[in-house]
Amino acid sequence: MSKPLVMIAAGGTGGHLFPAFALAEELKRRGFEVDLVTDVRADQYGIGFPGRSVHRVPSATLRGRTPLGVLKLALTLAWGIWRARALLKETNPAVIAGFGGYPTVPPLLAARLAGIPSVIHDANAVMGRANRLLARFASVIALTFEKTKYLRAGDRSKTRMVGMPVRDAVLEEVTPYRTRSRADAFSLLVFGGSQGARIFADVVPAALAGLPQAYRARLKLVQQVREEDMQRVLAAYTQAGIDAELATFFSDLPRRMANAHLVIGRSGASTVAELTVLGRPAILVPLPHALDNDQLENATRLQEVGGAWCIEQADFTPERLRNEFMHLADSPDAMKEAAKAALSLGEPQAVARLADVIEELARA
Repeated sequence: MSKPLVMIAAGGTGGHLFPAFALAEELKRRGFEVDLVTDVRADQYGIGFPGRSVHRVPSATLRGRTPLGVLKLALTLAWGIWRARALLKETNPAVIAGFGGYPTVPPLLAARLAGIPSVIHDANAVMGRANRLLARFASVIALTFEKTKYLRAGDRSKTRMVGMPVRDAVLEEVTPYRTRSRADAFSLLVFGGSQGARIFADVVPAALAGLPQAYRARLKLVQQVREEDMQRVLAAYTQAGIDAELATFFSDLPRRMANAHLVIGRSGASTVAELTVLGRPAILVPLPHALDNDQLENATRLQEVGGAWCIEQADFTPERLRNEFMHLADSPDAMKEAAKAALSLGEPQAVARLADVIEELARA
């Protein structure tokens, strides 16, 4: 007897793909086959999808509201839904699970037309636009935050609080936070999402190079840097005598997060979830001008419990970061308390709860 198939649909960013990967790992342990529908951006992560096959169907997002733009969007979505219906007919999944992003729209709408039960998961404190469109058609809406903006009152009856699934690679690195003394080396990790962030290349080297020698001598830095910024960032750290390991991408990022005393990064849903499961303090710089300010909401939620310090990008200057860093380097107990606070929001069982929802739908 063949195993039941779950089709997972996710956009091509880490915030969509990483929880999708986590669910695929859990479902495979439970005896399901798993396929993925996504877009070409998924290839950038260098992480093989833990399932059977990866499919791509046409999709698009609305960029501008000109009549021609709306027409092109409608035609692309119609073509994508037609292709997705053919894919679902061929693969015959028991359930389809969507994690947000515009590539989820055709397969989730095709699932509704085919009568296949579906669940959508929203990672952020602000429901994404694709999920807002799909919410009324989904069988279950799985949430990370109980207070999720833009969740319609009429959809609350089918919501389930599950949290944000994290991958096995993260769960395997869960260890107690290593409290340091002022004389110990300070392990600092800086990263800016799947492709890095220019702001960290502009601000962090200038901030750290201006530290007094006593701080620079103890600093052990790991930083993600875009290829085009690598030479100038490396030169800044070399001139400042800072022990720095730089790369455009770290495939073992969960291990490096676990080894850090402090993390500086964006506040995407996956980053915040992994920080809380690992229990690591962070300075979070939300992506500005993001749709609906979801990263600012994520960072604010973590800051409110004392697990992080949120600095909006307009205020993220070398001087501000230098002062924050020196204060934290001189306050190991404060960082220990922040690690404890972050851990209090961690949801290591989130992926199991989401898989339970999938199993219920598959049996229905």
